[in-house]
Amino acid sequence: MGSRVRELAGATPATRDRYVDLLRVASLGAVVLGHWLMAAVTPDGVGNLLAVVPALQPLTWLLQVMPVFFFVGGFSHALSYRSLLRKRPEGAGSSVYSAFLRARLQRLLRPTMVFVLVWGAAALLVQLLGGGGGLTGVTLRMVTQPLWFIGIYLAMVAFTPPLLRLHERYGWGAFAGLAGAAVTVDVLRFAAGVPYVEFLNFAFVWLAVHQLGFLRADGHLRLRRPALLAGGGLIAATALVAFGPYPLSMVGMPGEKVSNMAPPTLALLAHGLWLVGAVELLRAPAARLLERPRVWRTVVAANGVAMTAFLWHLTAMFGVYGALLALDVTLPEPASAAWWVQVPPRLALAAALTAALVAAFRTFERPAAPAEPGSPGVPGRRGALDSAGESGVGRPTVPRVPGAGPLAALGATLCLLGVLGLSMVGFGGLLDGRTALLIAIPVSAPAAVAMTLGGWLLVERAGRGTR
Repeated sequence: MGSRVRELAGATPATRDRYVDLLRVASLGAVVLGHWLMAAVTPDGVGNLLAVVPALQPLTWLLQVMPVFFFVGGFSHALSYRSLLRKRPEGAGSSVYSAFLRARLQRLLRPTMVFVLVWGAAALLVQLLGGGGGLTGVTLRMVTQPLWFIGIYLAMVAFTPPLLRLHERYGWGAFAGLAGAAVTVDVLRFAAGVPYVEFLNFAFVWLAVHQLGFLRADGHLRLRRPALLAGGGLIAATALVAFGPYPLSMVGMPGEKVSNMAPPTLALLAHGLWLVGAVELLRAPAARLLERPRVWRTVVAANGVAMTAFLWHLTAMFGVYGALLALDVTLPEPASAAWWVQVPPRLALAAALTAALVAAFRTFERPAAPAEPGSPGVPGRRGALDSAGESGVGRPTVPRVPGAGPLAALGATLCLLGVLGLSMVGFGGLLDGRTALLIAIPVSAPAAVAMTLGGWLLVERAGRGTR
């Protein structure tokens, strides 16, 4: 592992934007830490620390950093898709789209499917043995919840080509159109009381943040614009929370009538604007820090396992709590003095167990190696980092498969629906036929897994063609 990291770090092109890699790792790390801190586990169940101590909810304005990850995704997707377009042979057509989907989804779905299959088998075994109550049952229900992020990210990948064309034609106007659509949705929701319209903002809010990544890729967030973005976003978010129907917390709270997260609101979009502006203001000093070889090697190593750590971090957290209960260690009342005293050792144990799980499953995060290094679309130096934020290993050639584009789009849609469905239903009640509503359609865990696996196979089929 160490030699591979040194090789990748040493092969980094001078043109690479290292700050983007740091933002990717830091944003996922902040999410993991936030989940560990917010979990208020007692022998009676799992609560939310922010609901127990509402005074801590302003911290979500710093710890809710998913907008930064989606912003970074837009940057990387723009560079990756354009790289494939430059290599497109005459007549390749929609096969470029399928190759792009396959390349981006590999890093997401290979570790995700391993996570899903391992937990699915464990849940089946537990319930066949008559278990599934107490903390075990809570774990089976909650361990898949972070998969919503994978689902949203899949949608961003799928919509990259048409939204990138809109960006290239209209620039800031494309972002303004998506932001304006988000405003319209909230007006219809809160002022006109139109039912179900709020779910459209799962697309408009997150795709608007993603669009900022396109602007970043083309150098449109320079000079004073980050300061304007940060200041304007912060003022807008503050005003919306103070005078509008939006809650203070930028993450969902149990029992609240309105959540800024599910579905996303205009306040969350404003929050995303201020975060993106803030991180852009830190770009210059961070870039100087990343020139140090040791710092850059750390970022490279973390990027290589970030998705695996994200997928398994709740498993580690519940494992720590389960061990404490099994050893008859008292779990204090959340937010009490004794509870805070336990926080550092609990975090250390969760981090250690996450590291062990990463060591066991990190191999699945590596993209598949090409048949021959140096083939079209693959750098001659195996493992070299490309400008799109991915390892050169596994970057695809552009295939020629009849109907590849529609096939890939169908596969991506099935993956999106399957992953979102699984994030909602979890693995609890697997043998009881437990379901959750996905776009008004009941979906079970087996059906969600089947959709995800089937969609991934379609994307692989469409993107694996030969010249």
